[in-house]
Amino acid sequence: MKAYFLRRLLLIIPTLFGIMLLNFVLVQVAPGGPVENLVMQLEGKGESATAGVAGGGMEVSKTSIYRGRRGLDPQLVEQIKKIYGFDKPPLERFKDMALHYLKFDFGNSFYQDKSVIQLIKEKLPVSISLGLWTTLLVYLISIPLGIKKAVRDGSKFDFWTSTLIVIFYAIPSFLLAVFLIIFFAGDSFWNIFPLRGLVSDNWHQLSLFHKIIDYLWHMVLPVSAMVMSGFALLTLFTKNLFLDEINKQYVVTARAKGLSERAVLYGHVFRNAMLIVIASFPATLVGILFTGSLLIELIFSLDGIGLLSYESVVNRDYPVVFANLYIFSLIGLLFNIVRDFVYVLVDPRIDFGKR
Repeated sequence: MKAYFLRRLLLIIPTLFGIMLLNFVLVQVAPGGPVENLVMQLEGKGESATAGVAGGGMEVSKTSIYRGRRGLDPQLVEQIKKIYGFDKPPLERFKDMALHYLKFDFGNSFYQDKSVIQLIKEKLPVSISLGLWTTLLVYLISIPLGIKKAVRDGSKFDFWTSTLIVIFYAIPSFLLAVFLIIFFAGDSFWNIFPLRGLVSDNWHQLSLFHKIIDYLWHMVLPVSAMVMSGFALLTLFTKNLFLDEINKQYVVTARAKGLSERAVLYGHVFRNAMLIVIASFPATLVGILFTGSLLIELIFSLDGIGLLSYESVVNRDYPVVFANLYIFSLIGLLFNIVRDFVYVLVDPRIDFGKR
């Protein structure tokens, strides 16, 4: 088993290299880029940063260079390319990027006077707060609720909880966030919770206890919006897994031996039914942490990784784009290994080393 996990760790290197290479090649064929944007601004033709959100290229296309050179001195255009580091061939740029990324040196942002790693450090607490609390609450709600629905399958409790689950699943998290703001953070009904931000403006002046309370108070609405829209699938998944296991022969045998229903459910059924659910916790956390909170961050004015990634793509801030991609991919690959390790912890019968 140790050899298996060692191989998985070593495979991270070529996998990460392949991901970065593929994405680097893709942006070469996409139009636009920071050079072209700056050229248009200098010509007085500055377009909205939202133009061409889909990609952005590290290399300015011939057509766009020709368009830019009609109004600017070609030498100035070359100087701009040199400032952004686009005067080198793509292969050389990728080699330099790969060598620096091995040392976690991501350079500086094109549009913010900060290093990329500093930007990520500043935004990470927001995303960790949203992702960690949301994932924990989703599991704490979904697993007990799913088990109870399976045990009481077909009852009124099962019917009404399923109705609520369908309603919450049908409403997007950003719409739930708007409803929560209207009812609990605006002047229309109740003004109970803060409207925006991760902490209050005077947070640094508070005592440790009041800092914790203030932080948790700010987390209530955004986390609630994400939890209400995120627990539905996991609840139904848990219920279906338990229903499938409850009808198997080993459960009938355990009951015939005189074991209590609780002992049967949590001593026998739980381990088999919850293997996939528990082992998927790392992947669920990564998904919520980096991809599920963008609109929530926008609505509640939370400046996190999701918003940083979106703005970097829109503004063609490639050091930030590739740094986020590199970090997300690395964390995702590491969490895949953690998932396999959790599989083994939950069910020691699994032996990946023999596969």
